[in-house]
Amino acid sequence: MPSAADTIRVLIATDSHVGYNERDPIRGDDSWRSFDEVMAIAKDRDVDMVLLSGDLFHDNKPSRKAMYQVMKSLRQNCYGDKPCELEILSDTSAEFQMAGGHVNYEDPDINVSIPVFSIHGNHDDPSGEGRLCALDILSIAGLINYYGRTPENDNITISPILLQKGRTKLALYGLSNVRDERLFRTFRDGKVKIERPSIQQKEWFNMICVHQNHHGHTETGYLPENFLHNFLDLVIWGHEHECLIDPRVNTEMGFSVIQPGSSVATSLCEGEAVPKHCGILSIVGTEFKLEKIRLKTVRPFVMREIVLANENEMKNVWKKANNRTQVTHFLCQVVDELIEEAKDDWLKAQDEEADESTVPLPLIRLRVEYSAPEGKFETENPQRFSNRFVGKVANVNDVVQFYRRKTVTRRTKAGESVEIDSKSLLEEFRNIDEIKVENLVKEFLDKATLEILPQNGLGDAVGQFVDKDDRHAVETFVEESLKAYITKMREYDDLNEEKITDIVTEHKSYLEDMFAKGQVKIKRRNTKLKEKPDNWDSDIDGSWADEPAAQIRDEDSLDNDQDDNEESPAPARGAATRGRGRGRGRGAAATTTTTRKPAAPRKAPAAKKVPAARGRGKKAAHESEEEEEAMDLDDDDDEEPPPPVTRITRKAPVKKPPPARQTQLQFPSATQRSVGESQASNSLFHRNVVVIPSDDEDIDDDEEDEFVPMPSQRSRRRQ
Repeated sequence: MPSAADTIRVLIATDSHVGYNERDPIRGDDSWRSFDEVMAIAKDRDVDMVLLSGDLFHDNKPSRKAMYQVMKSLRQNCYGDKPCELEILSDTSAEFQMAGGHVNYEDPDINVSIPVFSIHGNHDDPSGEGRLCALDILSIAGLINYYGRTPENDNITISPILLQKGRTKLALYGLSNVRDERLFRTFRDGKVKIERPSIQQKEWFNMICVHQNHHGHTETGYLPENFLHNFLDLVIWGHEHECLIDPRVNTEMGFSVIQPGSSVATSLCEGEAVPKHCGILSIVGTEFKLEKIRLKTVRPFVMREIVLANENEMKNVWKKANNRTQVTHFLCQVVDELIEEAKDDWLKAQDEEADESTVPLPLIRLRVEYSAPEGKFETENPQRFSNRFVGKVANVNDVVQFYRRKTVTRRTKAGESVEIDSKSLLEEFRNIDEIKVENLVKEFLDKATLEILPQNGLGDAVGQFVDKDDRHAVETFVEESLKAYITKMREYDDLNEEKITDIVTEHKSYLEDMFAKGQVKIKRRNTKLKEKPDNWDSDIDGSWADEPAAQIRDEDSLDNDQDDNEESPAPARGAATRGRGRGRGRGAAATTTTTRKPAAPRKAPAAKKVPAARGRGKKAAHESEEEEEAMDLDDDDDEEPPPPVTRITRKAPVKKPPPARQTQLQFPSATQRSVGESQASNSLFHRNVVVIPSDDEDIDDDEEDEFVPMPSQRSRRRQ
């Protein structure tokens, strides 16, 4: 019998997804209640430490409620007067630099009895300025020990945290989530280094936490177990939600793998219907033993799949006309059976005798294949059918899922067409959490090839739009890519259609290679926010910054969208105004005025936009540009702030309407580049400019402001 003084007891869990579906009136509290149960088990069983393998939060920016519930649970269960018996033997100043350079239980200002160690997953990964995540907040507050960061995704070094209790030595490794395709390439290229203790290497128990795809959804979209080093003793695998907590030995590599699975069901699939567990590892020397513990607060979930044509009650029903009522009645009976099965299963999992009134509403998913040999099965609308069980199930909108068995044609890599059963196709994407957006984009683009934009970059942009809620990711990607093409075009003097095609093809391949190597990243667009309305409740309505209507595009944006909801009243004619012109280049003057300036005769395309005159009466209307700039500097000392900016544009002539807005990318010719380079025209589309009317044109102050797009170089030459 091993001595307790030499046994390190570790509670393992993963994928708590706190904050998942928190706005749902029925399921909103499921995620944090399950996490709180895990932490309560750690306290009741008096473990030495808790180890989480990623996705503590469901969102990259968790809500206040989610953050509050996690912090509350950690404080209640991890703080106390009991001393922590784990001794740190390694230098942790680099690993925990952002938290003071030490683990939280060595902080003299707080009493931590059960330390929590955690890596980040793909849901709560660092992002934004400073590359911070929610775990950094908990770490600096002294609630958890966040480790396993990967500062360089293409050159990874994993250093262990060395712990000791009695005669048992534990080398704890962590590899936080990296995009699967990139991590696969990094391992394949031999750029992942796992350091080992320099002394007594055979006496250490080596354990690593990872958060990656465990199975090959694509050729490179997962982490093969044999990529890991064979000196490891145990791998705690996060990200996969199916609970396979019993240790499985990899005979090739010699280590064991434990997949705890999620503690809350985030999708209604077969893998999520497996009972949820956490486990307690007892490590003595280089041996371990696992005690699995079933979670009791998890909402019961039962799933079944049936084929109507194979059911005895449905024989020959497809031959009858108007058989919807009979089909619906049969399916309702099946759902009622599943509800009773879910209740019985939940009651059996409780140690104490529980009343049926305490059973939470279950999750039920019935997948129905309704193909018929002859005739057809008439089915009811899935949502209408599901709504029949309001008050009986938790998912009242998606109880049933209908599908028909049919074959689809898929093209193989060799170019051959193969017919695949639709059921097999659904099996590939049954768990929506396992679907990578960039993979769906790639599969779509394989059939519709892009001519200009790099394919893998578009997949990254769409993935960033979906996963990180970056609403401008795709827009920014397109703009930056087209900018790169324009810059490339300017390197050539003689351009024709064939030359342009060759340049685009070559540069597209170059950009795809840069995206594949991770040397090009999608930039986040800088946005300004409007003032938050008084009636906006962040806890109910969400973050005001995430609301599309809250964002104001900055002046360097390539988008010419205007806020139609805000109109500035036009000041009296002759009144000076100050502001930043929408259509100006970065170095242009930033003021406009209502004073009219004599129109200069039209010349060849000018390399410089005509700045708006500012003045105070008729005299200022004839000031030169140099005098205007000097006046602009002097006006900065005025005591009273200037009136708001007003842009005045000329009325379009009746016979010569203003040219239509340029909506297509135009590559400048060699003769145009000298003109375009002197302008602030690095953007892909012409910006709106302020045009001052000439003397022979009247200004209608009551008329609504109109922005006239700048004509292209060719149309200006014709004028």
